Amino acid sequence: MITLTKNKTAKFFSKENIAKAIFIALATFSILAVFTIIGYLLYASIPAFRDIGFFKFIFGSEWSAKSETFGIWRMIVGTFFLTVCAVLLGGTLAIFTAIWLVFYCPKRLKKIYTQIVNLLAGIPSIVYGLFGYKFLMPLLVDIFHPNNAGFGLLACTLILSVMILPTITSITKNSLEAVPMHYYEGALALGCSKNQAVWKVLLPAAKSGIISAIILGIGRAIGETMAVQMIVGNGSGYPFGAFVPFTTLTSNIVQNWGYATPSEQSALIADGFVLLIFILILNLCLMAVKKDSKGGNKFFSRRLKESDQKDTLKSYRRTGSACDALWIISWVISLLVAFVLAFIVIFVFVKGFPHLSIDFMFGESGNAHTTLAPAFVSTIMLIGLALLLALPLGVGAAIFLNEYANKGSVFVKVIRLFVDTLAGIPSIIFGLFGMVFFVIGMNMGYSLWAGGITLALIILPTIIRSTEQSLSEVPDSMREASYALGAGKLRTIFVVVLPQAITGIITSIILSIGRIVNESAALIFTVGSASTFIPQGYGDSAASFAVLVWKFMSNGLQVNEAYATASILLVFVIILNLLVSLVEWLFNRRKKIWKNTL
Repeated sequence: MITLTKNKTAKFFSKENIAKAIFIALATFSILAVFTIIGYLLYASIPAFRDIGFFKFIFGSEWSAKSETFGIWRMIVGTFFLTVCAVLLGGTLAIFTAIWLVFYCPKRLKKIYTQIVNLLAGIPSIVYGLFGYKFLMPLLVDIFHPNNAGFGLLACTLILSVMILPTITSITKNSLEAVPMHYYEGALALGCSKNQAVWKVLLPAAKSGIISAIILGIGRAIGETMAVQMIVGNGSGYPFGAFVPFTTLTSNIVQNWGYATPSEQSALIADGFVLLIFILILNLCLMAVKKDSKGGNKFFSRRLKESDQKDTLKSYRRTGSACDALWIISWVISLLVAFVLAFIVIFVFVKGFPHLSIDFMFGESGNAHTTLAPAFVSTIMLIGLALLLALPLGVGAAIFLNEYANKGSVFVKVIRLFVDTLAGIPSIIFGLFGMVFFVIGMNMGYSLWAGGITLALIILPTIIRSTEQSLSEVPDSMREASYALGAGKLRTIFVVVLPQAITGIITSIILSIGRIVNESAALIFTVGSASTFIPQGYGDSAASFAVLVWKFMSNGLQVNEAYATASILLVFVIILNLLVSLVEWLFNRRKKIWKNTL
């Protein structure tokens, strides 16, 4: 009896069970992180809701620190109008671009154009803001001759539509590619032309994925901070005009936090909490759309059943002049998107490269002369700390989800939901959370510690998703061969599976580095903007490249330095995109080897 008990105890505390427990704990960290963010921001918002009144705070239109009157209805309306306009324009352009990329783009051009879309996604928001502030707004002033500097809804809509375009394009593209080919073949059999098949059959069949893309685009638009803050005008009016300066929920936080009183800080945190609730509602809508799409799209099957009717056959066989026109529009929009990207990149490079010098990049920095040397050091330190924290958490969570978890279990669904939720939280919310939890609550102050930990939370979903996808691509036959040779599950994972999935892990690292380099809003609230001297440790305040662009622009006296720093950021983005492409090429090459071997 004693022997049996010892054996059970030993089995319970075996390496396999301990490792599984650790992986489960790492996977549940996302749940803990989301609940902590929501709970702590709610806790920090309670003083504002109590002192002001919840409904007065939501529906009040005045924001005045002097009278301590805080209402965000004006910001809610501004955010709503801007989001609707940006999604209407950017969503339309993105859907046409995705359709062209899937159905009309020449094969040789497809990879190049995909890189263009990825590069648009990788451009930092602060660079978009710089481009909008220094080029787009003066251009609009010259064209329309408004009575102000060009701030307002029109400029914000144009910039934000370009920013959300890659998100909607990528997801729509994946949805269209997922539509079975027999839908297309069936449409041709019913008398459709290629254009008719695309627009009448394939596009409606992918509607659930397109709706998901639009919802994610809405979330991206609502949460955008730095670009909007630079060109929205932060006025006290409503956005009932193309050139009326107004304020959004995000720009209100950035605009007022620096000089806010304790009561105003509480109101700004409550502003962020309301924004977070909007994002959570969008995530629930996205989950509902995904749930409905699991049953399959019934559009084409219904049409096939009706195909014996003469009227239906006639509708298919009609000449599709409208479809042909849409085909032409998709080509024009795709060329326009490529032109916009090229123009933004060339504009920043032309403005920035002439002001780059060895002294500006690597020279000694001081109170009288700011160089990029401190930004280089602080950015590298942030990358190292964030990856050191997020990589074990993300890889461990991915291992549990792919290697241990029951795919259809409720627990796994909950974890995936919270990972998606964490990925959808805007960076400004992470910044507010980092401020109240790490900077103030844990007494870290403005420091690389606070910024690095906050960045780890931001990049965690990227690492989980990319690693899990790579693990799922490893053939099961490799695992079975390892088990047949006597290896346990844990040894199989670390010796066989992970080495084969290394490309996905490397991809997640590259994408995470790109997110860290491009981040600005979260770092302003956690690391600060000290850029004069090289940080001596993680307890120091500092400024990354993206934050440095914002700092140069905010004082209005170092625009050339802002262009130069932005051009370096774009070089980073281009290099990182090329590295991702290289890793994907190596992975596809390895997959071919696997197929030939097996």
